[in-house]
Amino acid sequence: MKKTILIVGGGFSGAVTAARLLQQTQAAPLRIILVNGSGRVARGMAYGTQSPDHTLNVPAGNMSAFDDTPDHFLRYAQARDPDVHAGSFVSRGVYGDYLEWLLTEAERQASPGTTLERLYQHVTSIVPIGSSAMVTLECGETMQVDKVVLALGHFASNHPRIADAAFYNSQRYIRDPWDTSELECIEPDEPVLLLGTGLTAVDIAMTLLNRNPQRQITAVSRRGLLPQHHRHGAHPPAAGLSPEAIWGTASTVREQLREFRRYCNRLAAQGKDWREAMALLRPVTAGIWLAYTEKERKRFLRHVQPYWDTHRHRLAPAVFERFDAALKAGVIQTLAARVRSFDESGNGINVTLQPRGSNQTTHMKTAWVINCTGPCANPHNTGNALVDQLLRDGLIRTDKLGLGLEMGDDCAAIDMQGRTSDTIFYIGPWLKAHYWEATAVPDLRRFAKALATRLLAAL
Repeated sequence: MKKTILIVGGGFSGAVTAARLLQQTQAAPLRIILVNGSGRVARGMAYGTQSPDHTLNVPAGNMSAFDDTPDHFLRYAQARDPDVHAGSFVSRGVYGDYLEWLLTEAERQASPGTTLERLYQHVTSIVPIGSSAMVTLECGETMQVDKVVLALGHFASNHPRIADAAFYNSQRYIRDPWDTSELECIEPDEPVLLLGTGLTAVDIAMTLLNRNPQRQITAVSRRGLLPQHHRHGAHPPAAGLSPEAIWGTASTVREQLREFRRYCNRLAAQGKDWREAMALLRPVTAGIWLAYTEKERKRFLRHVQPYWDTHRHRLAPAVFERFDAALKAGVIQTLAARVRSFDESGNGINVTLQPRGSNQTTHMKTAWVINCTGPCANPHNTGNALVDQLLRDGLIRTDKLGLGLEMGDDCAAIDMQGRTSDTIFYIGPWLKAHYWEATAVPDLRRFAKALATRLLAAL
């Protein structure tokens, strides 16, 4: 009888894990079921968009789904457009097409007897039974499988904390900025308030300005920090360097940050910039995070994370140029402030803000509020039936810092008693709790490869 692996979620993580399993060369046939309740697989929140304004934030040369074939995506993109080169920032829609294609190719080339089934249902519960699991679908159907991979991807943002949360039931509040049907309800001349000033806010601002280049958009976050941008023709750091070249033996967040700044000053004196220092840290970020004590991790989250995010996750040059032009023209304004309240009336929404560093409040008026604060990091706040069931039954456990899930080194789920599961596995952004960097393609493709190897060995 075929062994069965159920993968819950059809975004990047689910699709690439499925492709890796299909590429297996072992003799035993395998049944892979890829479940995606939102419909079309190989898309997810990141690559479901079809807007040409939404580009990848990483050059095409670094976006292969397979780390052992580094030009895999580049060759696909060049077959569609010969002008694409390793430094190009292509649309996310093209990348979604690529993921769909590679999954189809892996299915076509799979060993005899190994199959892939696409199932467009939501999973509502998973109950371990010995070394297997009983899975229930939203339609009421049940199935017994040998292994389960949770590739759940991103969930919609949490509501920002305010005194009266009743406003979040308003039809003029959009919690999911990627819901295009809701964005289409916004009239071209209506002003919009974006909650957040990161990459998502930039993407949504560009979409809104397409319909009216003069639309008034305000973006607010606690610090008002905007994403930095990639340079045209950036160069990698010199080969053979390690973090010790930046900070020597420094082990605390404070010491490392101080030495990082000094290193960037030295780069500037050589006509280079901080991007090369960030590139040097990129391959070893997980190791740095793993070496921190809990105290140092808390210190990083409290003092450094906002600056890390804006420098680490950067805009494509063309997107930055458009966004920067809108800022200089006054079409887009940014504020460093906390939102204290929303008061909706017949002619709009009155927003009370407390500017950073002030005890006073100010007011502004808008027609729509869009939550661009980033995906939900805390599994307890997703409102997802499956996640709630797994938490309620103690089959998964959140980390102490609210970054995601506790996992074993092989992506095996850890339950409330601290036991490592041999049935339930996870791949996706909640690995951030263990590895910090767990959302970008170069990270997730490594986890997908290792997880597929682990599953096949177990079977």
